[in-house]
Amino acid sequence: MPLVPPPFDPELAACLESLGDAAAPGFCLEDLGAARRVTCLASPDLTLGGAFEVSEHAVPGPPGAPGVPLLVCRPSGTTAPLPVIYHVHGGGMMAGTDRAGVEVPLDWARELGAVVVSVDYRLAPEHPHPAPVEDVYAGLVWTAAHTARIGGAPRRIVVAGASAGGGLAAAAALLARDRQGPSLLGQLLLSPMLDDRNDTVSGKQMTGRGLWDRTANETAWTALLGARRGGPDVSPYAAPARAADLSGLPPAYLDVGSAETFRDETVAHASRLWAAGGRAELHVWPGAFHGFDTLAPEAALSRAARAARLGWLRRLLAR
Repeated sequence: MPLVPPPFDPELAACLESLGDAAAPGFCLEDLGAARRVTCLASPDLTLGGAFEVSEHAVPGPPGAPGVPLLVCRPSGTTAPLPVIYHVHGGGMMAGTDRAGVEVPLDWARELGAVVVSVDYRLAPEHPHPAPVEDVYAGLVWTAAHTARIGGAPRRIVVAGASAGGGLAAAAALLARDRQGPSLLGQLLLSPMLDDRNDTVSGKQMTGRGLWDRTANETAWTALLGARRGGPDVSPYAAPARAADLSGLPPAYLDVGSAETFRDETVAHASRLWAAGGRAELHVWPGAFHGFDTLAPEAALSRAARAARLGWLRRLLAR
């Protein structure tokens, strides 16, 4: 019996329809050059009209690897140590820069009073696993060791990311635990890319639908892992769904759409965090596709999702 996909929210479905062929989900490596050019086209005003002071740093990378670029956005005129949002960009681990998607944590930081650090990690397929996650972790280690330099508060770091960035943020939290590295206050994982096996019900349901389907997912995981993708020896630091133990991790916020590829692996990750005695807040937005809040920011579901994320961060930072 064929799997019937859940319906899109009507407001979001209209947005997808308006995009036409630009919303085709079947991403393949031949599309990578164009995707990378798009992510490099426009840079947001990182100061948000003067609200932030922006600096760039090249920090030590993993052993034997190049330095890691970090973008630091600190609220202007502040002297007290502030919480730090460590941002990991999306792009299937194949595209994007430290400026991609950074407007999202900047909005949180402006509202809550926080420093944003965004990491520019090496990309697959030119740099397969473990290059991306090791770059992310190296930037996190530097950030934790230099909070005073960037205006941050020690032990007040939240790792955050969407899509591939969410998967890398979750992997960085695992590395921080296992290497006795930086103590993290929380992890904010938006539609995270967690499981290289690509065999969930939601992945099968959404084949050929939405903005990121099972074909695109296979392309990305193969770029990162090559022939190891889906096999028995994939590291949990590449695919956090492979982690045998999710205990001892910081509180997590996870959200995902009901009509997207990453639904089931996100729900499973939250369930496993609870089973391990952890704290997690999970939102499944009904009828939402991957990246819905970016493409349809004024939709009711998008506004609700943004409010829920900000509310969780506010509560976390009040502790």
